[in-house]
Formats: sequence, C-alpha cells, structure tokens
Amino acid sequence: MRTAPLDRPDFLTLAAERLRPEPPNPEDALANPRGDHSLDDVPLVHPLNPKPAAVLVPVVMREEPTLLLTERSAQLRQHSGQIAFPGGRVDPTDESILAAACREADEEIGLDSRFIGLLGYLDPYLSTTNYLVIPVVARVSPSYTLHLNPHEVADAFEVPLSFLMDPARHELHSREWKGRLRRYYAMPFEDRYIWGVTAGIIRNLYERLYIS
Repeated sequence: MRTAPLDRPDFLTLAAERLRPEPPNPEDALANPRGDHSLDDVPLVHPLNPKPAAVLVPVVMREEPTLLLTERSAQLRQHSGQIAFPGGRVDPTDESILAAACREADEEIGLDSRFIGLLGYLDPYLSTTNYLVIPVVARVSPSYTLHLNPHEVADAFEVPLSFLMDPARHELHSREWKGRLRRYYAMPFEDRYIWGVTAGIIRNLYERLYIS
C-alpha cells in the first residue's frame, strides 16, 4: 500500500492516471457494488434494481485544492440537513451521466457548466436508499459563482482536499439503522459532519488516487 500527499505527485496527474475516463457500466457494477453495505458485509438481496443517480465531485482548483460541498435544506423530507455533493437521479432526458451531474449542480446551487471540466469517474456507490450513484469528478474554476436553490440547499462551502485525503480523518462511526448497528465513514470538519454516502465517496476517491 502506498499513500502520497496531494502535491507529490500532483492531484491532476493522479486524476488523469487513475480515474475512469468513461462512466462505469451499471450492470457490471452491480455484480459487486461498493456502498453502504461494504463495511459491515451486509448481504445484498438479488436481483438488484437500483435507481440511477449522479453526483458532481467538484474540485476547486485553488492553490490548495478544495472540495465544494453542500448542506441540504432542512425542508427536505429525505436527508435534510446532511452534507452532500450536488446531484440526484438521472433523468431519461439527460444525455449522459456528466450531463445529469451538471444539470443537478445547476439546479441545486447554480453552478454553471462553463466553470466545470471533467476529470473522470469513480466506481458507482450503492446507497441504502436504493440508488446506484455514479460520482463525476470535475475541476471547478475558482472564479465560479453560485445561486443556491433554498428549497434544496441551505449552504455551500469548501473543504481543503488535503484534509479529506488524509486517512487519519476517515473515522469509523456507527449507529442503529433498521434494528441493526451499521458502521460508516465520517469526516468531521469544523462544525460540519460529513458522513454516509458523501464520506463513502470521498473515501473511494482517496483509495482510487492514493492507494495501490
């Protein structure tokens, strides 16, 4: 196993070398999906028929790169107040996974696609809510502007990528869910509690880029 700091080698170099250049095939991914079940070896009930989703993993290319995250609105019926990436269900009208992720980012936080440049794709992530989430990793210009949709997003903020790519920050927490104690990754940052699917995708980004 090898770990590397963000500046040695360069993040963009690693992204070009190690991210998937094309979206993964969902059928192939379902043969052995990564997801909320992975840490506890929870058996999956086949056949799996998850709903397709896409999230944007926006890397803001500052002198020290950051990840742009959102805090979901307290008004939402599901996952209210949680920290998330911009994203959601893939619509039949979306031309691609990238188009779905960019559409959701525009609808949720007003991030225009002219500020976004594709870097690659991570492995799909199967959530306990039965979504197969495909993370789209993209570089974002530091000159971006946002217009938050208050019905969906309460806030948007940046976290240093060096913090999130430090495995010492990848804490294992647990809570009871549907009568079973479940473990999950959590990455508390200041007063933000990053956990669940979001933390799982961040952990997958770390493993993809910095472990071999």
